[in-house]
Amino acid sequence: MNNTHDSGYCFSFPAVRGTQAGRPFYIATCPLRTIPKIFVFDEEEVPPELRAQRTLNKSRIPAMVKYLVDNPDDYVFSALTVSVDASVTFEDSGLENTPNLGTLKVPLDAQILINDGQHRRKAIELALKENPDLGSDNIPVLFFVDEGQKRSQQMFVDLNKYAVKPSTSLADCYDKRDPSSEVARQLSSNILPFKGFTEMEKSNISLKSGKLFTLSGIKQATRALMGKGPKESYTAEELALASEFWSTVYKFTPEWNMVCNKELSPYQFRQDFIHAHGIGLHALGVMGHTLLTEQPEQWQNTLSKLEKIDWRKANTAFASRCINQQGRLSKATINIQLIANALKTELGLVLSPEERALELQAK
Repeated sequence: MNNTHDSGYCFSFPAVRGTQAGRPFYIATCPLRTIPKIFVFDEEEVPPELRAQRTLNKSRIPAMVKYLVDNPDDYVFSALTVSVDASVTFEDSGLENTPNLGTLKVPLDAQILINDGQHRRKAIELALKENPDLGSDNIPVLFFVDEGQKRSQQMFVDLNKYAVKPSTSLADCYDKRDPSSEVARQLSSNILPFKGFTEMEKSNISLKSGKLFTLSGIKQATRALMGKGPKESYTAEELALASEFWSTVYKFTPEWNMVCNKELSPYQFRQDFIHAHGIGLHALGVMGHTLLTEQPEQWQNTLSKLEKIDWRKANTAFASRCINQQGRLSKATINIQLIANALKTELGLVLSPEERALELQAK
């Protein structure tokens, strides 16, 4: 895109013209530095019935800005989709056999509404303040010629109606930036009981599935085990320790062994036992963090006490900590901690003041 306007006071975009549903559209590339200047939208002054977009969810922006700033050589931002009023003109290139290649001219006073991508636009604006060098990068922009506000609002609905966010497990499967996702993938490929029993695509395991754990569940449990925050990296020693911990837990968990040895079906395991579910795995991770911290040399021996733990849903001492009044398992943080407290008590670990307070509160 040319950042200066021509004699007609227009922005000029090299563009490709197309047609969809009988209406013209244009695909252009735009330098990031021009995005905040061209696509201006003051949401606080425009009531919802006159907008073509939802209000900004400001909590989403910092993570998007950090993504851009932290990965200047390796980021991907998808196209912005906008509506522009009918004052635009398209001049084809004049080249033979390329009638749809040319220049899109948008008057400086044209009304442009963002149908999809306002969070990306805001993130670009803020990221440029931190790293102006990003300004020379380009982002694709899809221009639809708009007949009016109602059409823009309908476009927003249509563009978002069928968008489906990928499951956390599938995102973790593909995410090569998050160290915790990488650790979870390695554990799922190499360590029992995860090897061969990890659901890689879905965040929930179906009733008749032959899998035991979700990849996202392994990630969250291992992050708790190692005391890692989001995006924190792991050393080779920490990965080895996490692998050894889960292998040792498997060694002293009879039901996990029975499933892996095909002596107990995953379906029946899920029906009857708490540690067949993500809450049990996560609680083991929470407990394990304390165990590794307090007994760095003796934790393997202490884990042998897991053999005697009654994980059955019929065991009210455990079940009351995580099964709600409707008879369903609750994965809330408080329930994970209550199960972890029970594990610590069974293994002879001392509860922290906060954990003791939670026990009193739960009675």
